[in-house]
Amino acid sequence: MVSIPRPLRTPLLHTLGCELPIMLAGMGGVSRHQLVAAVNQAGGFGVLGMVREPVERIRQEVEALRAINDGHFAVNLIPAATERRLLMDQIATCLSLQIDAFVFFWDVDTGLVQYLKKEGKQVICQVGNQRDADLAQSAGADVLIVQGHEAGGHVRGTTATFSLLPQVVANSDVPVVASGGIASGDSMLAAISLGAQGVSLGSAFLTTHEANAHPHHKQRIVTARADDTVYTTRFSRNWHEPAPVRVLNNAVTRGDYDQADPDTLLGEQDGKPVYLFSTDSPLADAQGQLDDMALFCGQSCSQIHTVTSVQQRIDTLLDETHTRIANLCGELR
Repeated sequence: MVSIPRPLRTPLLHTLGCELPIMLAGMGGVSRHQLVAAVNQAGGFGVLGMVREPVERIRQEVEALRAINDGHFAVNLIPAATERRLLMDQIATCLSLQIDAFVFFWDVDTGLVQYLKKEGKQVICQVGNQRDADLAQSAGADVLIVQGHEAGGHVRGTTATFSLLPQVVANSDVPVVASGGIASGDSMLAAISLGAQGVSLGSAFLTTHEANAHPHHKQRIVTARADDTVYTTRFSRNWHEPAPVRVLNNAVTRGDYDQADPDTLLGEQDGKPVYLFSTDSPLADAQGQLDDMALFCGQSCSQIHTVTSVQQRIDTLLDETHTRIANLCGELR
């Protein structure tokens, strides 16, 4: 492994129990055990994306992960977007599996955060504004992930990462992690410079061999530019509200389907149908009209040029960070 630049040796490493301040975003369907294990093995902190998943899949994924890796990891759930009985079953299953850390997103479920803290669990909350950051911290969250407007997938806030980040850092007593628009050593170092103790990466890890995303989705990302992404509410099926997402442009974002039957079948994956306007992105086994599905992608796509292994992606991030630090030191002499 490439040596760790000193600025990246933050207190977050002790909090999460990892070697690098690089978290895997808990992307539903994409961040399964192979990707989590690869991120852990490369020194980062893995997060299983289990939003709305049945408890059987959570159990299978956790057991499969532990069979190949013994690193620290978290399970990502989204309380607001999950039917309450299923959510409670998910939590109960995670507790029975002795999961030590959870990542939550969207509305801050203060009661759930407080409950898990009483159970001795670590709680990480991803937020998109100062109000949610304050709520999460007052509920007892151990770490905050600040998600900027540039991020792919569901986007909670409306402020750019590097504008919101220093504000939340200044008002936080717990480690803050940056998310959105980060997929290079330069952008990672910029986040650290603004007070982040780490970064959470989605698009950068979706475009790896280990990610459970369809090759078409990965290839669209590596050939995209930042202005090829679209902030839209068109993909709202399977979600509790018409929430904004950031995706790559396609027939849906262009409005080609605006008058179509919302029950139009686009394809299938995981043994289930995928309908028009669904929030399901095309996974590795997806079949059908893949380009008309939700191709989640952050504006960091302009920093991603190839599909690589997780290890190669992280090595490149560290190499770029070393180079930027060396250049800055040289310019300051």
